[in-house]
Amino acid sequence: MDVHGYPAMKRYTTLIFLFGLLSVPVTVVAHPEKADNSWWWDKAWWDEGRIPAVTNHRVKVEWSSYERNGVDIPLMIARPADGKKYPAVLFQHGRRGLDDLLQRHVKRLAARGFVVMAPDIYKAHFLGTHPVEHDYELEKDVDGAVDVLLARKDISSKKICLYSHTRGGYYTLKTAVTFKRQERQVACYVSYYPHWQDPNAPEPSQVYGYAPEIEQLTIPTLVFIGEDEQYQRRRVIETSMKVLHEKKRPAQLIIYPGVGRGFDFRPENVRTFADDLAAKDAIQRAAEFMQQYLKQ
Repeated sequence: MDVHGYPAMKRYTTLIFLFGLLSVPVTVVAHPEKADNSWWWDKAWWDEGRIPAVTNHRVKVEWSSYERNGVDIPLMIARPADGKKYPAVLFQHGRRGLDDLLQRHVKRLAARGFVVMAPDIYKAHFLGTHPVEHDYELEKDVDGAVDVLLARKDISSKKICLYSHTRGGYYTLKTAVTFKRQERQVACYVSYYPHWQDPNAPEPSQVYGYAPEIEQLTIPTLVFIGEDEQYQRRRVIETSMKVLHEKKRPAQLIIYPGVGRGFDFRPENVRTFADDLAAKDAIQRAAEFMQQYLKQ
């Protein structure tokens, strides 16, 4: 047995399998009309052996803040260091807060060619990491960050994309729907294993329900999870995706094998090869997805 509790041979086989999928996605729930492989198939790679080049920029990081109701909310801003204008993305942390591991994710996203603004709404209110109760006032902090980002002079897009993980997925869902930002100031939504339910809802709703705002989500949506995601979260996400598909909304779910929650930020001492492959694939797909909708 290895340290993760899986037989060594099983894990070895999984890694070989994932290595072969380095440049392609894995399990996908997508639109019915895209149920085949046409959405990811790369003829140039298959026939000519060409792998698409990945965009890399040297990243500049600065810290600032914005005020809402007399509270200063810290902001991490990461962007390419060349001084040019780039599309705008609002990165919203989840229950971890905006710790060192998440700050690295912000920089990885900026390196793809975006101005990324990440508000630290927990630090602003002196909240510790991993709060259990959900404070609805914090949703307004996230919504207020949209105007701050759009007011920047170094962005090239007229709209922004929302980018999040865990409970940040709920904050950004509310920003898009409850605060009516979608289609007006927000062009698209990306999230890693989002908490698509009111965190204060009772246990049955956490497992068998979903946030009613899902039914009003209309903008292009891209979600990533691992196949080993927690049952109650995966069930809610897959149910929500089914609702979006039934409503003919442009939503796509990508499920990576061999990984679970936190594959995008897990630290080196517990990180696996599978985590790294999934994280690299996801951030590149997210970048291509957002570039598409922020050019409009």
